[in-house]
Amino acid sequence: MVQDGTAKSDISFAGTFACSAFAACFAEICTIPLDTAKVRLQLQKKAVAGEALPKYKGMLGTVGTIAREEGLASLWKGIVPGLHRQFLFGGLRIGLYEPVRNFYVGKDHVGDVPLSKKILAGITTGALGIMIANPTDLVKVRLQSEGKLPPGVPRRYSGAVSAYSTIVRQEGVKALWTGLGPNVARNAIINAAELASYDQVKETILKIPGFTDNVVTHILSGLGAGFFAVCIGSPVDVVKSRMMGDSAYKSTLDCFVKTLRNDGPLAFYKGFIPNFGRLGSWNVIMFLTLEQAKKFVRSLDSS
Repeated sequence: MVQDGTAKSDISFAGTFACSAFAACFAEICTIPLDTAKVRLQLQKKAVAGEALPKYKGMLGTVGTIAREEGLASLWKGIVPGLHRQFLFGGLRIGLYEPVRNFYVGKDHVGDVPLSKKILAGITTGALGIMIANPTDLVKVRLQSEGKLPPGVPRRYSGAVSAYSTIVRQEGVKALWTGLGPNVARNAIINAAELASYDQVKETILKIPGFTDNVVTHILSGLGAGFFAVCIGSPVDVVKSRMMGDSAYKSTLDCFVKTLRNDGPLAFYKGFIPNFGRLGSWNVIMFLTLEQAKKFVRSLDSS
């Protein structure tokens, strides 16, 4: 995806932004059913004595339950704000990564960029991107968290536009940035894990005899990026989903403490398998698409 060293990219920022936004949106369309399952699992509270058993069990079980009870279309709930989010966030976090990374190492740097600088650049662009895209993330989670309602009970939102306007009207403009703290933490951490690990894994694989910069290398690097991102980002991802999907929490700390006290430490890794299934496949699709899109842009520039 990115090249070591601080040489100027062979693609303009506009071209990189366009490639990144397209790749992120395509990956979102392909994997949002897994993301919907992940959100439902994360929002599900721990069962207590006298209450029914948890409704959702496992990634495939959750997908099947949602499809059976609410219809297949429900698995793509939140796709519109999801695409809004990926266009803004995906384009910014990846498009800004190289210039920010090069800024941190300095214009006189020679040789490979240290891993620490890659991580710092990923944290920076992830945080900046989600500060702008937070409203789209909030609406996506709100739409995904709505299950099948009993007859006669109206839905809070009829769609993405309705959700944006209803939230602003009922809760104020500031409410669109609900959960900003854990969302910034989550996306800064996950962005750094994805971009830095993709670079490092790809660099390591290319040193193995017989491997070249091809689709197989991109798939393995994407899986590595997804795995590291989930391992590191799951706790803040759970807190983010709970804050955005449930107004009962007063702050990030309040959500963290209540989740720990009521559901135990393993709650922070709720939905780990669907999260990895989603982020792993998302990263593979996104990086594969991004690499091909950038090749296409380079061919246009050279023709």
